[in-house]
Amino acid sequence: MQVDFYQLARDPVERVVPLIAAKAIEGGSRVLIVHGDKDTRAVFSEALWAREAAFLANGEADAAHAPRQPVLLSGECEAANGAALALAADGIWREEFGTFARVILLFPPEQTEAARALWTRLGGEGHALRIFKQQEGGSWREGR
Repeated sequence: MQVDFYQLARDPVERVVPLIAAKAIEGGSRVLIVHGDKDTRAVFSEALWAREAAFLANGEADAAHAPRQPVLLSGECEAANGAALALAADGIWREEFGTFARVILLFPPEQTEAARALWTRLGGEGHALRIFKQQEGGSWREGR
């Protein structure tokens, strides 16, 4: 499994999630966005629908047409849409992420120690790991 750690230093998660989801969809992936708070998921959904370049169809995982959605939002790690990519948008690792080919963990600076511990654990289990840090201008750079 590929696990990408994204440290949110500049922009809030509500702004980053639509950008990452759009890139994944452009690359042909379906996406599961996991966040424990339903109200925050609603904010993500609104931002995905309101994208200026092109909206991203999405819906809650428990909705009637969930399997057809390119982007699913859920508090759980079940991808009814067949997503191989999961975004841990609340910065919380769930063991169920192990069923995905790729997971992106978005975490704010105050969760850095937990992210380091997870990095150590997952690296020890043999997973491919990368870290991305946000630069002043908003771009992302891979590195330590």
